[in-house]
Amino acid sequence: MSEPLHYFPKSYEESRAAFRSHLDKIKEKWPEAELTSETISAGEDNTIDMIYANARKSKDKVLFFTSGEHGIEGYAGAAVIHLFADEYLDQMDPDTTGICLIHGLNPWGMRNFRRVNENNVDLNRNQLYDEDSVPEDVNKYYEKESELFLPNGTITDLTKDKNELHAQLTKALAKEGYSAIKEAKGMGQFEFEKGVYYGGNKEEESAVFLKKMQHRLLSEYSKVIHMDWHTALGPTNEITMVASELEERDEDELKNLYGMKNIQKFTPKKVKGDSTNHFHKLRKEEYPDTKLFSALFEFGTFGEGKKAELREFTTIVLENRLFWEGAEKEDDRQWILDEFKAMFYPQEQEWREAVLKEGRFGIEAVLKKEEII
Repeated sequence: MSEPLHYFPKSYEESRAAFRSHLDKIKEKWPEAELTSETISAGEDNTIDMIYANARKSKDKVLFFTSGEHGIEGYAGAAVIHLFADEYLDQMDPDTTGICLIHGLNPWGMRNFRRVNENNVDLNRNQLYDEDSVPEDVNKYYEKESELFLPNGTITDLTKDKNELHAQLTKALAKEGYSAIKEAKGMGQFEFEKGVYYGGNKEEESAVFLKKMQHRLLSEYSKVIHMDWHTALGPTNEITMVASELEERDEDELKNLYGMKNIQKFTPKKVKGDSTNHFHKLRKEEYPDTKLFSALFEFGTFGEGKKAELREFTTIVLENRLFWEGAEKEDDRQWILDEFKAMFYPQEQEWREAVLKEGRFGIEAVLKKEEII
């Protein structure tokens, strides 16, 4: 039997309206719950929406769900929040557990089906604990191979442009090596404003908002359980947990504790400005008595391996070039946009059903272990 696909709206406005509608149900358990909307990008109806409710008697734990940090990825994240509101709210104890749900951390990107925000910033490379610790030219491999990552003119013939991009990438791989190019992609960069994986030259409004909430929750609760919902990485149609190395438990321990087979850890040395890493660093430096679980949860699309990574890289670069330089042919423009959606918000029913199935698995794996449900 097919899962209800009303969880997957066609537009930012529909997704936001569905999120706002959860307030009434949440108020049944947390009567003091509030919905707030923070306007991002002056002059447009782009908002970060949050439903927040304190524990009613004792602030033992707070559940923190975030979605839409990478714009277009917010549709799947909002679907999981919707699923959670439908199926898991009744299992929580409002006397000892608070709740904080966030929709559309990057509302402009979500509205426009882009991963970055209105300033071309990857918000998950914009959350630095100490901004002065990261020099602008930190990403040396990116700087060396910048012609791969920067837009270079209008797309005139997509087949030709893809072949040229593959040839450039092959040359770069031969010169720098696979791990070096992969590192250049993952680290983020702070030098080229029109390039992919740009972390920005200042703290973005969305990052300020998220940091404020991280401080608030860490200061008020004994334990914070944070799940940040994303798409693309990992095996197709499966969920993957991605944790910072500041999470003290290793991958095998996490797999045993949470019963998940797909778990990865990343080092802050090679990934700059990640929001979950900032959360862990903030807890360690300023709130050492607070317990924290914080990780990304990814729903895989293209799959794993070098072939999949090449497809992902090509898609990111072409979409960025299309945004800045455009395409002469409508068919080429549409192909790139469709491929970008296939990477971050696939239209296939099989994938969407897998998001709900794997979302349930991820929610239960973490929230049961953390005694939220």
